[in-house]
This record gives sequence, structure tokens and C-alpha cells, in this order.
Amino acid sequence: MTVYSFYIFDRHCECIYIKQWHDRDRDRSSLRPSTASSATSPLPEKRTSAKMLSGIDGAAQPGRLSAQDDAKLIFGVIFSLRNMVRKLSTPEDSFISYRTNNYKLHYYETPTNLKFVMITDTKTNNLRVVLHQIYVNLYVEYVVKNPLSPVEHPGGEGVACELFELGLDSFVRTLDISA
Repeated sequence: MTVYSFYIFDRHCECIYIKQWHDRDRDRSSLRPSTASSATSPLPEKRTSAKMLSGIDGAAQPGRLSAQDDAKLIFGVIFSLRNMVRKLSTPEDSFISYRTNNYKLHYYETPTNLKFVMITDTKTNNLRVVLHQIYVNLYVEYVVKNPLSPVEHPGGEGVACELFELGLDSFVRTLDISA
């Protein structure tokens, strides 16, 4: 299993955290790796809080989206699919994931309307339980219970604490190894 990236969106639809483990070649219309070799080649980790979104990839390369545009597109897809699923299904059904030929997007929404999104390769099974574990064991423990972290996270402030990042990285790397 290859994990490409991880996003957290707050209840105000703002991307408060981004972390990328593997490169995904993207064009302006989709989020997909262009070849299998590019999807599996590890890059130096890229972590972004929303405070840094305007500066990272600010001058996007031709044919590539900035991190901020990428996050907006991902949230738009999630918002649209979640609303469509709610209208077409019974109340107990919910949007969990969707798959294309090139990637799979996994979604978990907390009771406080935080949205956890993980993008992986297509061979990955449902990661709803994994996203729930990230929320309960990492986000709540290291971000919510942190006395120095604000209650709201404007611009991602307080989310990118070192313990959360180390825990998330080691947790995701164990997922990569186990597949």
C-alpha cells in the first residue's frame, strides 16, 4: 500500500493540515499519479499547515497545482460526493471512499465536523478505521489535549505540533510496511 497524502479540514471548510509522503504527478483536471514508478518513489516528506499554504508551491510549475489549489479541489470533491450520497441513500449510509483508475480517496468525518482525508493507491482497502485511529489516538491526544494549541485552528495554527507529526509519520509508515 502506498499513501500519497493526508489532509485535515476543519468545520469551516479550511484545510488546516497537509502531509505528502509520495509524489503524485497532477494535471489541472485531476489528482492522479502518471506512472506506477512515480507513485512509488518516495520524496522528502512535505508537511504543510494552512498557514504555510500560501507559500508552498506558490509559483506552481506549469501543469501542476499549488498545495492550496489541490486542497480546495479535494474538499470540493468530498463536499459534492458527500452531499450526493446523503441525497441518494438512507440516513445510516455515508460517504467513505471513492476510487479512480489511479488513486483512492478515503474519508472520515468526526462528530465535530473535522474531515480527515487520505489519498492512497488503488489497491488499498477501506481505511475508515485507520482514519478514525489517527483522529482518536493522534489528533485528540497531541492536538486537542495540547494546552498550547488553540481551540480553533485558524490557518492551521497548533495542528502541526511535533508529537502529532512524528506519530502520524510512524503510523503511516507502519501501514506502508504491512502491505
